Amino acid sequence: MRHLAARRNRARGAKSAFAPSKNAIFRYKAGARRLGPPRHRSGNMADDSFIREVNEEMRQAQARALWDRFGPAFLALALAALLATAAWVGWDYWVETKANASGDAFSQALTLANEGKDDEALAALKSLEESGYGAYPVLARMRSATVLASKGDFAGAVAGFDAVAADSAIPESLRDVARLRAAYLLVDSGSYEDVASRVEALSSDDNALRHSAREAMGLAAWKAGRTEDALRLFDQITADTGAPRNTADRARVMGELIRGGADAS
Repeated sequence: MRHLAARRNRARGAKSAFAPSKNAIFRYKAGARRLGPPRHRSGNMADDSFIREVNEEMRQAQARALWDRFGPAFLALALAALLATAAWVGWDYWVETKANASGDAFSQALTLANEGKDDEALAALKSLEESGYGAYPVLARMRSATVLASKGDFAGAVAGFDAVAADSAIPESLRDVARLRAAYLLVDSGSYEDVASRVEALSSDDNALRHSAREAMGLAAWKAGRTEDALRLFDQITADTGAPRNTADRARVMGELIRGGADAS
C-alpha cells in the first residue's frame, strides 16, 4: 500500500512541474487581446496599390477631359497674345525708325538753311512735307515759309503760313503760331487790316499768344498812323503782369516813342 501511494505522489509532482501557473495563463490571455486577430499584411498591401492605380487613372482622365474642353481655347489665346505682342513691337520699331529718319532729314534741312543754301533747303523741306512722319511735315511747311521770307518772297511766305493756319488737320496751337508768323510779316508788307484779320482773335485776355498778337497789331496800327490804337495795344501789354519781359520792354519803348511824337515813317 505504501508503495502504491508513493507512485501516485510522484505522478502528481510530475504534472505540477509541467502545468502553467495562473499568472502565466493571465499574461498570455492579456497579450492575445492586445494583439487582436492575426493580420493578413500581404493582402492589404495589394489593395492599397490597386486603389492608388485607380486614383491615378481617374486624375489622368479628368486632366484629359479638361484639356479636351479648354485646351484649344487656351492655345488660341496664347497665340493671339504672342501675335499681338509681336505686332506691337514691330509697330513701335517702325514708328521709331520713321520718326528718327524724319528728324534727321529736318535737321539736315535746317543746316542747309542756316548755311544760306535756300534752294537746297527748300527742296529738302518739300521732300519732308511729302514723306515725313508725325509733326515733321507741318514743321517743314512752316520752315519753308520762313526760308521764303529770308529770300525776300514775303507773299510766298505769307501764303505758306496761311495754308498751315487754314488746315483743320493741324493742331490749333500750331495753326495759331502760323497766323502770328504771317501777321508779323504783314506788318511791313501789308495793311493793319491784313494783320488784324489774322491775330485779332488771339489778342483776347485768356489767350497765351495775346502779348505777341497785340504787339503785331500795335506795330501795324502805328505804321498806318493809328496812334491811339497803337498806344492802347502797347499799354495793354505793359499793364499785363503775365507779359514776357522782352515783349513788355519793347511795348514800353514803343509807347514812349509814340507819346514823344515819333511816326513810323
